[in-house]
Amino acid sequence: MTRKPGMRTRLWQCAAAWLLGLAAVGPAFAANRAADPNLARQGKAEFDHHCESCHGAGPGHPGTQALRVKYQDSKPGVLEERTDLSPALVQRAIRPGIDGMPSFSKSEISDAQMAAIVAYLTHLGKS
Repeated sequence: MTRKPGMRTRLWQCAAAWLLGLAAVGPAFAANRAADPNLARQGKAEFDHHCESCHGAGPGHPGTQALRVKYQDSKPGVLEERTDLSPALVQRAIRPGIDGMPSFSKSEISDAQMAAIVAYLTHLGKS
């Protein structure tokens, strides 16, 4: 006797197909958002508001100083001078925080604000 797939099995199949589709489309979607010049302009304002105090140019910016030490000047410490930042790296730095940088919750930097900052930092040097 052949058993027909039940509702639970079909739900799992649909969920798996949806996740596979999302995994395939997600990077392309992120790349398109990063290349959006309007979003990048908005990201400049968000960067200035949320990030510049630690990651700006010049003395007195602890994030910039820490990156200069970390990379020993093989890469710029000033994030706005970097052309190698990926969307995934910027997102990881903002949300959970990395290498001593504090994390920022969605109530501190919303997903839309983070997307704009990501677009700005990953658009630099590519226009």
